[in-house]
Amino acid sequence: MTARGPGRFDVVVVGAGFTGLAAAHELGLAGLKTLVIEAEDRIGGLAGTFDVAGGSLERFYHHWFESDHDIFGLLAELGSAHLIERHPARTGFYHANTIHRLSSPLDVLRFTPLPPADRVRLGLMAVRAARVRHWRQLESLTAEEWLVGIGGRRVYESVWQPLLEGKFGAYASQVGATWMWTKLHLRGGSRGRSGREVLHYLRGGCGALFDVWRPRLCQLGVDLRLRSPVGAVEVDHTGVTGVRVGDEVLATRRVLVTTAPSLLADMLAGQDDAHLAVPAVRRRLGTIPYLANICLVLENSHALSDTYWLNVDDPTFPYVGVIEHTNFDDPGRYGGRHIVYLSKYLPADAELYRMSDEEVLAYSLPHLRRMFPRFRDAWIHDYHVWRADHAQPVITANYSRVVPEVECEIPGLYMAGMAQVFPEDRGTNYAVRQGRNAGRLIADRTRARRRAGLAGVRMGGHT
Repeated sequence: MTARGPGRFDVVVVGAGFTGLAAAHELGLAGLKTLVIEAEDRIGGLAGTFDVAGGSLERFYHHWFESDHDIFGLLAELGSAHLIERHPARTGFYHANTIHRLSSPLDVLRFTPLPPADRVRLGLMAVRAARVRHWRQLESLTAEEWLVGIGGRRVYESVWQPLLEGKFGAYASQVGATWMWTKLHLRGGSRGRSGREVLHYLRGGCGALFDVWRPRLCQLGVDLRLRSPVGAVEVDHTGVTGVRVGDEVLATRRVLVTTAPSLLADMLAGQDDAHLAVPAVRRRLGTIPYLANICLVLENSHALSDTYWLNVDDPTFPYVGVIEHTNFDDPGRYGGRHIVYLSKYLPADAELYRMSDEEVLAYSLPHLRRMFPRFRDAWIHDYHVWRADHAQPVITANYSRVVPEVECEIPGLYMAGMAQVFPEDRGTNYAVRQGRNAGRLIADRTRARRRAGLAGVRMGGHT
């Protein structure tokens, strides 16, 4: 897809992740002349893909839950629902140099780091979480307060506290109970009668979705520019006037930004005098902290274990999760190689995040050998290091008070992203929902404005 030239666009969408593409899909269906601008060299955002031994793989691990109806609806609309596959997912918990299975109620009862009474409390936590009918019951609580209340202090300190600290670091004590409730509630809904979790993946990964989605967007008249970082969203006293990309300003009266809120605040920098609402918008968007993510992806000749998702609570291990993708999907789709993601959320200025790719691998290998004594460096055929500066918004207690609205006070400026899917956590399913809702809202606003304009013209002609 190429841009149509310097002509005016009805809407410019900043970001070609799932949110931006879903919004553009709706805008195209509404007949609006839409341009999507993406800073990277590929579409998909965190689900953007790369080639592995003849297969296609997401840079950052992805799967879907039973309740992810928005992504399933999109796949059906694109004629790709037949590619959805259901896979049992074995999960584990790395604690005190041992991998513990936590995929079923019986596994929980065998979790020896806790005494028997606390194992029962741990097993009942999902049941107690299911009794919470609405997230507002928990919004004033931190995750720690709520988890201690339903499982006890010892269960919290042995299981949940290391995971929260591993993922959120210095923000762990601020994470809201709603974030944790969503996790427990969501995973409970993906378990079968045996208690084992069943997850979904797409044959061919997200690349198979993009292969059919991008041509469909083309048919809808949506244009796309890659390698085009946005320097500014330009405004005047009336509202949005355009988007600056390099030395070019793309004229438009409507912009949808699908990045982290702080990045939109940066796009409005230096324009505090252009519109009365700019200073307040920038201050509010800068209050939501984000964590970066680094993923080391290994292509191995052997499996590390038989576990798909291994949560790590060892503070001396540099990653919070070891996700062995080919214990979930068939290694034959990746040339027989065993794919492992090593994931860590961290500040973008952290030492690990700033290492070179070669340094990341060298730093990680001794830790892998300790966790998996059978592992040999020679197993690695290839490796990849992926980074995302803004991967995880920190959802705090009373988050609904700070979550940004889709429609900003600056006329013509809209925002949709993972900071706004609350009370759910980030994910492609919610990105699709958020994007489509934003696209419909913008289309409705545009139609209403045009109707008002036509009515004014008719009124003027009559008088």
